[in-house]
Amino acid sequence: MRRLSRLGLAAVLALLVLTWLGLSAGTVKVAGIAWVAFLAMAVAAPLGGGTGRGSTGVLVWGYGLASGAMVTSAAVFLVPQAIGQHPQYGGFGVALGLLVGFAAHTISHELAHLDLPIDRTVAELSAHALAAGAIIGIIYGNMPELGPTLGLAIVSHKAPAGYAAANRLARRDRDWTALLLPATGVGLTALTASMVQLPASPAFRGVVFGFSAGVFLHVAMDFLPRCELGSDIHDILKLHGEAHELLDRLRVHAVASTAIGGLAVFLAWIALG
Repeated sequence: MRRLSRLGLAAVLALLVLTWLGLSAGTVKVAGIAWVAFLAMAVAAPLGGGTGRGSTGVLVWGYGLASGAMVTSAAVFLVPQAIGQHPQYGGFGVALGLLVGFAAHTISHELAHLDLPIDRTVAELSAHALAAGAIIGIIYGNMPELGPTLGLAIVSHKAPAGYAAANRLARRDRDWTALLLPATGVGLTALTASMVQLPASPAFRGVVFGFSAGVFLHVAMDFLPRCELGSDIHDILKLHGEAHELLDRLRVHAVASTAIGGLAVFLAWIALG
């Protein structure tokens, strides 16, 4: 019997406390998005951790739909907000966010060679979740008139990410409850950051909004379903013994799923706008 993650359970308790504080302060949208993110990963994780093998079709379509929605949301909602604050500083902020996102991703791979007290998969997902939550909190805290479409698109990757991560943990004989920490990450930082009011300076706000857009774009592209050697998809296919044949077919599914994910955001924007 594997042990439940005490850190994950503590994170859930912290999320409950922050939710109560956030609702008291009127941040209903942020609290709702935080719990959608938590439930998406918390429900998908035991499905992926139930066996040592994962469903590649579910993984490709999950990643594709999520990443397509995330890329589209960044281009439609985040980048225009940054440029609208200040064209040049907003653009510099987007570039900075992309470069910092790439640097953080590279450093996280280097940390994999160190003997850390936390699993690398859990650490990477937690970092992604905390960054996404900070973006959600800052944007909704300073632009409360925004609808929930943007926030829901930002957290759309939580279910496929939880499924894939739990599958990796199961293959290492580790319990999926460790993923309760990244599952709560969005809410922990979003509810906290929503209380931060940015200065009125257009240049400053342009950099902050642009940085948020750039980081989120990097995260979105990191979740694109890459059906190639060495990818998460390939790791699962190796267990099935038919990697090369399936990879060729799954590339078509990857392209189709990302397109449909982007289209879903467009249709949601039309319906809710």
